[in-house]
Amino acid sequence: MTIDQPMSGGCQCGAVRFTAGKLGRPSICHCRMCQKAFGGFFGPLVTADPAHLEWTRGAPTLFRSSAKIWRGFCAKCGTPLTYQMREGVELAIGAFDHPELLEPQIQVNHKKRLPWIDHLFGQPALDNPEVEAAHAAIESWQHPDHDTDKWPEDET
Repeated sequence: MTIDQPMSGGCQCGAVRFTAGKLGRPSICHCRMCQKAFGGFFGPLVTADPAHLEWTRGAPTLFRSSAKIWRGFCAKCGTPLTYQMREGVELAIGAFDHPELLEPQIQVNHKKRLPWIDHLFGQPALDNPEVEAAHAAIESWQHPDHDTDKWPEDET
């Protein structure tokens, strides 16, 4: 799988934005380092061609998580953005403006997955209008899922 059309994305606060073209295979990684780096059950990543990756606002801060790996994140809001090694870079799928276009095609480090991950999405879904209304009433200060000339808009 290769996506040749440029796709944009960035962190939650908008301090770091990117455009990436020539994306490769989307995946999820179950290793413990990805779980910790994402604060989640796995790390969703897509390979990117560094020659077609442009940081359009700011740049990630790097943390060396092992002898061979650097992880990029927004220093302002903490959003995980990259998994970098000498051989290339992968971008966090959730950081893209349209993550729905990057369905993972493979699971990496499958034997390291959490023991209950295979049946996680078989759990009942909470369907409560009051909870949904409370969530809908939250005023989000998150950067929108598209490029902006500046952010936040009221900043001088």
